[in-house]
Amino acid sequence: MGKTYIDSLKYVVYADVEIQGLVEKPDVVGAIFGQTEGLLGDELDLRDLQKNGRIGRIEVELTPTKGKTKGTIRMPSSLDMVETCILAAALETVDRVGPCEAQIKVQRVEDTRNIKRKQILERAKALLKHMIATELPESKEMAELVREEVKAAGIIEYGKDRLPAGPMIDKSDSIILVEGRADVLNLLKNDMNNVIAIGGASQISDTIIDLCKKKEATVFLDGDHGGDIILHQLLRVADVDYVARAPRGKEVEELTRKEMIKCLRARVPAEQAKDVVRYEHTHHGVKRTEEPKREQKEQRGQKKPVSLRSKRVRKPKQQIPENYIVDLRALENTMKARLYDRNGKRITEIQVRDVIKSLEKEKGIDAVVFDGIVTQRLVDLAESKGVSYLVGLKLGNVFKKPETVLIYTKT
Repeated sequence: MGKTYIDSLKYVVYADVEIQGLVEKPDVVGAIFGQTEGLLGDELDLRDLQKNGRIGRIEVELTPTKGKTKGTIRMPSSLDMVETCILAAALETVDRVGPCEAQIKVQRVEDTRNIKRKQILERAKALLKHMIATELPESKEMAELVREEVKAAGIIEYGKDRLPAGPMIDKSDSIILVEGRADVLNLLKNDMNNVIAIGGASQISDTIIDLCKKKEATVFLDGDHGGDIILHQLLRVADVDYVARAPRGKEVEELTRKEMIKCLRARVPAEQAKDVVRYEHTHHGVKRTEEPKREQKEQRGQKKPVSLRSKRVRKPKQQIPENYIVDLRALENTMKARLYDRNGKRITEIQVRDVIKSLEKEKGIDAVVFDGIVTQRLVDLAESKGVSYLVGLKLGNVFKKPETVLIYTKT
C-alpha cells in the first residue's frame, strides 16, 4: 500500500479527464500509475514518489454522462516547480483507462504557498485592525498623559508669594488671572501659558497688583459666589482691564478648551464688571436686593420707579438714528465704541473700557455707540454731560432713566 500522506505540500496539479466509456475511480488511478511507469526514470516514478511522501494521494472525481465518463484529477506534490510540471505533463500521456479511450488535460498547477500568503495577508490585516482599535487608543492616551504632564511640569512659582503661574507670565504683554493652581493647570494644558493664580480673596498679593500695573490683565473667575467675592476684592486694589467668567455653576478648572475660549472672548471691561455680575444674576432668577425696598415704598404710596425695559415698551418720543444702529452691528464683538457730535459726525473710535474716561473729559458728545453693557453709572454720566443717545449691546441694571437720554440696546 502506497504512502497516502505528504510531507510538505507545495503544489497541486488540477486536470480534467474524459473517458469514452463507463469506468470507476480505481481504474483511472491505475491507468495513471501504469502508463507513466518507467516513462520519466526512477527519480520521477510516481509509485516511488508516493511511497517517499513526495506525491500525495491522487484524488479522482467522476461523473458518468450518456455512456461517457467525465471528471477531475487532483495530484498534490512536494517536489519543486520544475519536477511538478514534468509530472503534470506526464499525466496528459495517459490515453486509455481500461478498454476505453481517454484524454487528460491539465488545467493548472497551483502554488499552495500563494494561498497561504493570501491567508497570511488577510490575517495580518485583521490583526492590524484589531490592534488599531484596541491598542493605539491606549498609546494616544499615554501620549496625551505625557503631554499634559510636560505642560504641568512647566508651572512655576512666581514672585515673593510663590504664586502658581505659567512660564510666559513675564514675557507676555497680557496676563490671565485665575483663582487657584488647578485653574492654572487647566489653562496650561490648553496652551495658555500667560496665566497666574490670585491665591484667594482674603488678601490680594502685591505680586498681582504690580503685574496688573505693568500688563493688560484679564481676570478669569469661576461662575459661583466665590468668584463674585474675589472679583469685588480684586477690583478694589488692582488695575484689572477685563473680566471673564465661567458659566454659572461651573469652575474654570472644569472647562474644555472651547468653553474657555468662548468665555475669554466674552470678557467685559472691568468698569462694567459689577453691573455684569448683577445683570447675570438677574437673568438667572436671583432677586434684586432693591426690590424689597421698592415694595415698601409702594406700600407707603410712593411712586414706583419705571425700569428701562418697561419704558421701552411704550412708544418713544423720538427715534434712534438708523446709522447708529448700523454702527452697533459693525462694532459687535470688537469691544470698541464710537463717539458722535450733535450733527451725527463721528468724533473718535475708542476701546469700550475708555468710554467713562472720555465722557468725563470730552465735551460736545451727543451719542455713544459701543459694544458693551449700558449701566446705571453710564446713564447718569451721560445725563450730566448732555448726551442724547446711548446705543449698546446689552442692558444692565438701569432703574432710573433720565428723560433727556434715549437708550437703545440690541437685547
